[in-house]
Amino acid sequence: MGGIVDFDVCFPSARADIRAMHTASGVALAELASITHCESFPVLADGEQAWELALTAARTVLHRTGIDPSRIAQVVCAGSGEWDRPFWSPAAKVAHALGADHAHSFEVTNFCNGGMTAIRLLSTAGALREGEYALVLVSDRLSRMVDYSDPDSKALFNFGDAAAAVLLEGGAGRFRVLHSAMRTDGSWADYYAGEPADNRVVIRRAAHRKGLADAYVRQFTALVDETLDVLDRSRDDIAHFLINHGDRDMHLRLLDAIGVPGDRSVFLYDRLAHMGGADTLIALGALDAAGRLRPGELIMLATSAMGFSWGITTLEYQG
Repeated sequence: MGGIVDFDVCFPSARADIRAMHTASGVALAELASITHCESFPVLADGEQAWELALTAARTVLHRTGIDPSRIAQVVCAGSGEWDRPFWSPAAKVAHALGADHAHSFEVTNFCNGGMTAIRLLSTAGALREGEYALVLVSDRLSRMVDYSDPDSKALFNFGDAAAAVLLEGGAGRFRVLHSAMRTDGSWADYYAGEPADNRVVIRRAAHRKGLADAYVRQFTALVDETLDVLDRSRDDIAHFLINHGDRDMHLRLLDAIGVPGDRSVFLYDRLAHMGGADTLIALGALDAAGRLRPGELIMLATSAMGFSWGITTLEYQG
């Protein structure tokens, strides 16, 4: 399988604040704080576009690695499919801006599991030749699809925005992709869906249905065990377990279920909410910046998405 050479995350310039959410929705501040876990977090400003954030992250990665854009064979943009413009290719836009004129550019839609799905597709044997590169862009506009005036949508009020760029190569890179395990429970397909409202798409939830939290634990635990069986490793071998930054209580519950202590994960809830598909990359970057990674360590990225899909992407840090 291939590997991650480098990655970067770019944040937008505005912030969502729970006081403004309270004014718009009438939901109590304390309840909002229990959902967002922080008083404010990054979101797109008026006129700011997600593809531009992805472009900034990609330029940072290419500058840092010194890779010429002409060597990029694939540019993939992953997210919800609600791009900055309808019926449009953000991957093609970014590739052209970078000068990656020989690349095949396309999109992958799997919501907050999209980035890891794209990495899965591009890191399989034969997807990239030795010395060939691919760029995965994780880009979405989640905050723009939240209706803060609807108290029934309060579970989505923690949706923030961030964009990431991940450079893959046919070799091992800094983070070798060891395994990818994913599955979808389509019985939840209609639980969340978009609808047109005021010249935009907003996300609405269907009538409340119990069992989603249990499904998270059940699906993730099964995927962890499946991965460890394939790799002939044990849960004790998991050096770092990083999860989508959606719900702190679920984060803790999942760590407990798989037997991974909290100090083997990353918690950024004091300043960041759910930053879409960039969550686990933000956490991985935090580990790297803090000097907490050691060669040979096993890193699991647990991602989930509307649909509902779950994924465990396992990396080995190369140093």
